[in-house]
Amino acid sequence: MSDIPPIVLTFAATDPSGGAGLQADILTIASMGCHPLSIVTAITVQDTSGVDDVQPVDADWVADQARAVLEDMPVAAFKIGLLGSVENIAAIAEVISDYPDIPLVLDPVLASGRGDELANEDMVDALRELLLPQTTILTPNSMEARRLVQDEENEQDDPGLSECAKRILLLGCEYVLITGTHEHTPKVINTLYGERGLLRSDNWPRLPGIYHGSGCTLSSAIAALLANGLTMEEAVREAQEYTWEALKYGFRPGMGQHIPDRLFWARDDDDDEEETRH
Repeated sequence: MSDIPPIVLTFAATDPSGGAGLQADILTIASMGCHPLSIVTAITVQDTSGVDDVQPVDADWVADQARAVLEDMPVAAFKIGLLGSVENIAAIAEVISDYPDIPLVLDPVLASGRGDELANEDMVDALRELLLPQTTILTPNSMEARRLVQDEENEQDDPGLSECAKRILLLGCEYVLITGTHEHTPKVINTLYGERGLLRSDNWPRLPGIYHGSGCTLSSAIAALLANGLTMEEAVREAQEYTWEALKYGFRPGMGQHIPDRLFWARDDDDDEEETRH
């Protein structure tokens, strides 16, 4: 048995509220038994209500941060979140191209939960062209999935989610997990697609409230579980369960959205544990 935990490297922006972004990734990766390496892509001004401003980090600094730790430590999985700029996308794509055997989980953070724009069309184009072909699994919500594949010149283009998945897979990634939080369904339906089509569909009770950082939690958990050696379908299933529990135990520390409790398991009493098992 190795004397070091699996190592997961995440590229993401800071979130001073601790709800999303780099802080959410670090908490989740550590909670799943891995050691997190954190590369800062941007600095944000945000709270639990939304994002007010984003300052991208210089692309050379992003690449240098990553190269320094990659040359020092063995990384078992990559996770990518908010990218900050086209230049950062290009820099990250170049770095990870040197590590084709390391699984890459890409959470395409295109807007905040409040709807604040976090990626312009040039960034979306660069993401499609430079990162998707290197991605092991993409984890968009339904709105992000539609934006990634819609034909802007065809106003009538309104693909269903299965069609979105097909188009995304054609862009080069191996798997896509489309989450249904934004869909008007009684339960949240998350669907995993691969080259063979639909692989699994999981239904989760829709929890009350709005959550800050749920997508970061899910994608980081998948990365950590892949780093721990699980298969893709196993990692997707267990990451969903972990995320749902983190949301169920979420708390509202400010005046905006709830924050997932990524360390819920450390505060469970015996009764809660028994209830969770049933």
